[in-house]
Amino acid sequence: MKYILLIYLFFSVTSTAQELNCKVEVNFQNLPVNNRELLTDFGSVIENYMNTTRFTNTDWGQKIDCTFSIFFTSAGSDVDYSAQIVIVSQRPIYRSTNNSSILTINDGQWQFKYQKGQALYSNQTTFDPLTSFLDYYALIIIGMDMDTFEPLGGTVHFKRAQDIVNLGANSAANLGWQSSSSTYSRWGLVNDILSATYSYFRTSIFDYHYGIDIFSQNKQLGQQKIVGLIDVLWIMYEKIGSINSVYVRTFFDAKHGEIIEHLKGYPDVEIFAKLKKIDPPHTSKYEAVMP
Repeated sequence: MKYILLIYLFFSVTSTAQELNCKVEVNFQNLPVNNRELLTDFGSVIENYMNTTRFTNTDWGQKIDCTFSIFFTSAGSDVDYSAQIVIVSQRPIYRSTNNSSILTINDGQWQFKYQKGQALYSNQTTFDPLTSFLDYYALIIIGMDMDTFEPLGGTVHFKRAQDIVNLGANSAANLGWQSSSSTYSRWGLVNDILSATYSYFRTSIFDYHYGIDIFSQNKQLGQQKIVGLIDVLWIMYEKIGSINSVYVRTFFDAKHGEIIEHLKGYPDVEIFAKLKKIDPPHTSKYEAVMP
């Protein structure tokens, strides 16, 4: 409890209304010249929307740094577009000039309509393929950030993101919003986050970041907290033989480099062997540091 109060005070020196400090990068080189001209203002419109919309009902402390890299893949008309987006967010490490990566997502299933000069308005009770997509990821970013500062602190935001998923799944423009067997899906991410199956893992997210925050002052304790999260997943792995979770995969996409850096020289030499089984996509990274 003392730690929660400490970091709350540290990261809440200035109270603001908006939650995000979002940078938007746009690439439309795959589109015809006419569509490129119609999208010249798209990046600034999205950036303005993300940075001026208030996604929560609480006073906010330090804004969350995030980046949206949008790659247009096709245009069906002057207003119909398909795009891939890479979303990255991070938060400061306590008493450090460094940041901890919180989210790294590659979503390749975004279809929407956009007309040059279009004004965007947030309405989380009505589904819109453009703004609902942005609202969903804003809430995921905020929820993920809150979970690092308080156990299960992001629940209310994840539930609102789940409401958007349900609206999207029942809409005509439901690409990416329904249950899917693909590696990544919006439905899979938020449902895993709120599932009781992963509740122990999600709770350990807070302890993990306590380990990251305390690491420079107490390396042994920091490593202990980081390994605690790995142990939670290892117990799950031993019970079921694999971990097929969008949520867990998303965590390791953002965190595998940080974990490797902080566990170099850890006394239990089997830790990276466990990580190889828990997080197969990054096997080569773990093997590179194994003794």
